[in-house]
Amino acid sequence: MALKGKKIILGVTGSIAAYKSAQIIRLLVKEGAEVKVLMTELAKEFITPLTLATLAKNPILVDFFDPTDGNWNSHVDLGLWADAYLIAPATANTIAKMATGVADNLLLTTYLSAKCPVFVAPAMDLDMFAHPATQKNIELLKSIGNQIIEPGTGELASGLEGKGRMEEPEKIVAFLNDFFNEKPLKGKNILITAGPTYEKIDPVRFVGNYSTGKMGFALAEVLASRGADVCLISGPVQLKTIHPNIERIDVESADEMYEAATEHFYSVDGAILCAAVADFTPSEASNQKMKRGKDNLTLELKPTKDIAASLGEMKMESQFLVGFALETNDEEANAQAKLEKKNLDFIVMNSLNDENAGFGFDTNKISILFRSGDKKMFELKSKTEVAQDIVNEIMGLINS
Repeated sequence: MALKGKKIILGVTGSIAAYKSAQIIRLLVKEGAEVKVLMTELAKEFITPLTLATLAKNPILVDFFDPTDGNWNSHVDLGLWADAYLIAPATANTIAKMATGVADNLLLTTYLSAKCPVFVAPAMDLDMFAHPATQKNIELLKSIGNQIIEPGTGELASGLEGKGRMEEPEKIVAFLNDFFNEKPLKGKNILITAGPTYEKIDPVRFVGNYSTGKMGFALAEVLASRGADVCLISGPVQLKTIHPNIERIDVESADEMYEAATEHFYSVDGAILCAAVADFTPSEASNQKMKRGKDNLTLELKPTKDIAASLGEMKMESQFLVGFALETNDEEANAQAKLEKKNLDFIVMNSLNDENAGFGFDTNKISILFRSGDKKMFELKSKTEVAQDIVNEIMGLINS
């Protein structure tokens, strides 16, 4: 949690995207940050100061002087207090004033006084964002050290579609987290497989499993936050990737995952095989929906390609390969056999017999088995914390 204990000013300007500032505050506080909010007068038309004050647990500052007692809200003190200044949403008007040094409100005077990193999340209509004046102002802000959080593309308040939509709160907070995180894995390229595979029976049915991909996606986010460039090959899941260092490749079948993994493995420093790949696939899939009949249906299955075994054969001395073993019986013996057979450096073992661990849960309980015969056992934790434990072991492999 790189933001734990950090003091952050959130500047909110007059944009319809101001409603997202509430979620930004909630996420920052959840990360352990202390948040103070500065609003422009127009921002109060879009979201109430009371809402933001309740979430931030700090008074909202708008004016240079507190109208109730005349106390001065010092932009100098605020600029010295903060570890980061995030302006989200940042309108075209505010960006122009920042670029030219205009200081006609508390938010802007604090910006000019800030000694900390400044992050700007633009929010405006697509024509305003694309206008040469706005682009020139943004480039000027970049040139003097401001961090620009690029807006997304989507439906805008005008009803038009295009670039200008403020980035989502989760990604904004991830951007800050990444900025403050140490980057011990910078320059490393790591491949991850995640989620289930669906093996087609006919156009509407498949053979699959209960994997949600949560463990693999947690690993991808932790690796990316530590500086790695991650190639995430995912089966069909309902999860989103947040970190910009994650390149996502979506596949459906075991064969598609095999092709993607073997194609990319040569260009990475190592791989984590977290996906719950189907071991069998229908020998022949029907092109049309199979109709119900009076007789039983016999489905013939054939083995899928073994991704772990193939990568184990391809693995060079400079690469690492980590696997997963989800077991229901003889857990350690089965995991140890897989470790040796697939040429893995270590294997992460978990059991469906452990409560609140495995498919679908936000928590997991693992043991890590090594080629040396050593074993490390961990308590039940959130999957993000489990991912951190696994990445710590991977860093040991890389640095050995």
